Amino acid sequence: MSLIRKRYCALLSDNSEAEDFIKRGYFDMNSTRNKILVSLLNNIPIVLFIVIFIIFGIMSPRFFSIRNFENIATQASYIGIIAVGMTFVLLTGGIDLSVGANMFLSASAAGLIINEFSLPTWVALVIAVGIGFVFGAVNAFAVVKLKILPFIVTLSMMFIGRGITLVLTESQAVSFPESVTGLGSLRILNIPMPVIIFAVVVFFAYVVLKRTPLGRQIYAVGNDIEAANKAGINSKKVLVSVYIISGVLAAVGGIVSVAQLGIVNAGFGDGDEFDAIASAVLGGTSLFGGIGSVFPGTLIGTVLIQMIQAGLVYVQVDLYIQPLISAAIIFLAVLLDSIRKAQISKMERRNIRTEKDNVNAINEHERNVTKS
Repeated sequence: MSLIRKRYCALLSDNSEAEDFIKRGYFDMNSTRNKILVSLLNNIPIVLFIVIFIIFGIMSPRFFSIRNFENIATQASYIGIIAVGMTFVLLTGGIDLSVGANMFLSASAAGLIINEFSLPTWVALVIAVGIGFVFGAVNAFAVVKLKILPFIVTLSMMFIGRGITLVLTESQAVSFPESVTGLGSLRILNIPMPVIIFAVVVFFAYVVLKRTPLGRQIYAVGNDIEAANKAGINSKKVLVSVYIISGVLAAVGGIVSVAQLGIVNAGFGDGDEFDAIASAVLGGTSLFGGIGSVFPGTLIGTVLIQMIQAGLVYVQVDLYIQPLISAAIIFLAVLLDSIRKAQISKMERRNIRTEKDNVNAINEHERNVTKS
């Protein structure tokens, strides 16, 4: 575009007839109005977050309290951690439906180790994270080596993980000592520990995706895996990495959740995989891969879902209607995001055509000037 501008300016200085070039509007895509429109479309999740936040605040002034903000952030922390791992997988065009079962197995194993073998808490938690690593590695092996669709692999692992856990626990609840539950109430600089853990996970995930070769390779594989392979990217290594990251973060999310609840029952983690997917998608991550971010994307999506749930409670919506309204708002948000992506794609295609027209028009004008 800069070359086109230089040639265009040269034409203006050499020939007044080139003023007609302006009237054709070839550089409209660079107008302030269009820049504002693109910026607005790119930030729809943030705009939606602000709008819903203001609406709930107007309907219930108590919603603006510091205590409520703290509760929303704390309750969103464990789902947010899982959603960060899910974002890595979604960026490659995959999906991980096993994160809820991973949470269940990892947290239950930690509780059983502490209660039955009297091992130190930190050892049990490290083993729990290791189980998450193995869970993710098994998913990666099936997807990369056995060439099974991620949906089928992770759906199978969801049932396998829950089945193994129910056998180990005999369908009984697993309780945790104060050494674990204390983490849920611990504060550093008056910030709840679950929120701190969530913030640390988001920070490192952001750095990995935006500042490392692995992050760039993840986006490349998600955009076009064949092109990525031709460019020399080891797509198999990338896929293995994202499923292991998802597995580890699911286990960490399970630990953070159990630190707040203090107990693991048969329904622990059930359905959390869908909340994680919704959080990532609400934040702008595409289910088809290659598009999305952890910050502010997944972070906004996670807090938005929790904010909707808390807001419905504050405005005293009927308990049985809340899931319907929450689902409708999330659907609307995803629909708006889909429209946003379609509009941006259309504008980008139009911009590409405009640049080609610019080049053709300049060449044609130069030929006319030369002939005359």
